Amino acid sequence: MTAIAKSVGQGGDNDPADVRTVQTMLNAISELLGIAPLPVTGVSDVATVAAIRQFQFRLANILKPDGRIDAGGRSWKKLAVLAAAPATVPATPARLRPVADADRLSGAIWFTANQARYPNSNSLDDLDPDFRVKAQAFIAALKAAGASVQVSATRRNRTRAWLMHFCCLVAKNPGSAATIARNPDCDIIWDHKDAAATRRGAQEMMQCFDIAFPAALKSRHIDGKAVDMTIVWQGMLTIRDGRGRTITIDAPRDGSNPKLQAVGASYGVVKLASDPPHWSSDGH
Repeated sequence: MTAIAKSVGQGGDNDPADVRTVQTMLNAISELLGIAPLPVTGVSDVATVAAIRQFQFRLANILKPDGRIDAGGRSWKKLAVLAAAPATVPATPARLRPVADADRLSGAIWFTANQARYPNSNSLDDLDPDFRVKAQAFIAALKAAGASVQVSATRRNRTRAWLMHFCCLVAKNPGSAATIARNPDCDIIWDHKDAAATRRGAQEMMQCFDIAFPAALKSRHIDGKAVDMTIVWQGMLTIRDGRGRTITIDAPRDGSNPKLQAVGASYGVVKLASDPPHWSSDGH
């Protein structure tokens, strides 16, 4: 298997040979990522880092992508698996195509062929319309005041969360596979009709998702009413709040600042104090 010697991407060593390797591997899964193939230049440019972030978020289930692939690290291992056997997204939805039962059984093969149909998003456009307007207004005010805002996650795919929830449950209790109600948006068979095979398929799904615990089936992110973002600024931040008042904010110069959180709340974007990047419609 092709390997890289050092890190590639944001803040990485970016040896040209390693960068070319990563660019080539990202191109192998460009259809899954929904991006145009990268020029294989050996230069870790803006497009390469953006493609790495897109891969980490959409396919590696990393909700806070750092844009860097470390040799032997989590992102590298996932990229190596997907690039070795890239799957394309078919034009016809899975539920409309005749698929053999063997191809619908849970496991690593199913994950590689199908999981890209259920991507998470880091676009504000995918938020619930009412919350989207509020988040956009808050972020616009932040940027107008000179703050740097990096959005890492918005809406989480409901079906992806469903898969991440039930693979953990089935791995723990294979007998539960027979009781899971069919999901009309996801053509997967959890029950392999053999306890050991059922458990193994679910465990492979957990490994592919890189999770140890069930995902929540309900959350503000799934509802499109939450955004994870990193906010920083230099010096004093002079910002207009949602009521049109001018607020001056000093340190701490990030999302943990109580005065900034009050400004966010005035726009209807409420901080969850226990989760540094998380803002939502109600603080949950």
